[in-house]
Amino acid sequence: MPHPSLKAVTLTHVRYHRGDQLGHFLAWISLVPVFISFGGFVAHFIFRRELQAMFFAVGLLISQFVNEVVKTTVQQARPVTCELLEMCDSHGWPSSHSQYMFFFATYFTLLMLKGIGLAQTIRNKGFAFSLAWSMAVLTMYSRVYLGYHTVAQVFAGASLGLVLGGTWFWVVNSLIFFYFPAIEESRFGRMFYVKDTSHISNVLQFEYDNARAARKNMAARKVMDPKST
Repeated sequence: MPHPSLKAVTLTHVRYHRGDQLGHFLAWISLVPVFISFGGFVAHFIFRRELQAMFFAVGLLISQFVNEVVKTTVQQARPVTCELLEMCDSHGWPSSHSQYMFFFATYFTLLMLKGIGLAQTIRNKGFAFSLAWSMAVLTMYSRVYLGYHTVAQVFAGASLGLVLGGTWFWVVNSLIFFYFPAIEESRFGRMFYVKDTSHISNVLQFEYDNARAARKNMAARKVMDPKST
């Protein structure tokens, strides 16, 4: 028995029954929000510095803050299976995992429909939609299957994620969007090379063409002046 004064960091603390292959798979699915946060958004900031992605991440943080406020206010217990999962010291309504993934899927879908993002063709968009929503549904199912939440708790999280995702997308792209040029030109924007490419119809082609043009210009300068570097 763990000491009552000790508390584990539960960021990746997901349990499943030994030998349960489906449970093992769903345990990894349950960690998708962690992969998106620390793998997706951190890597995106390091390599791309897009304002749309930054405000996407801010929205997810706001959504999680709202989730904690609601959980603390409602204080609905998790199901009895939490006793086997060492999760009885936290509230269960609404499910933060479900809320996170449905916020993500909603905002991501609206970005694609608006023509913002790397998936430009209909085939790529279809794949992106399918992946985002399948991960959202599987995450919701995993939280019930693994015993962390009731059905009502995951549906409450999914509903709140849908509403907050749609609302935040409207706020960013109807209100904050007009300040993107100012943010780009600000001291912060210039220091961290923050940019907005949402006005470019095909970002991949734009970056590809400019990278090739820059390489050709560099090669031409070397031919004209072999001593140049």
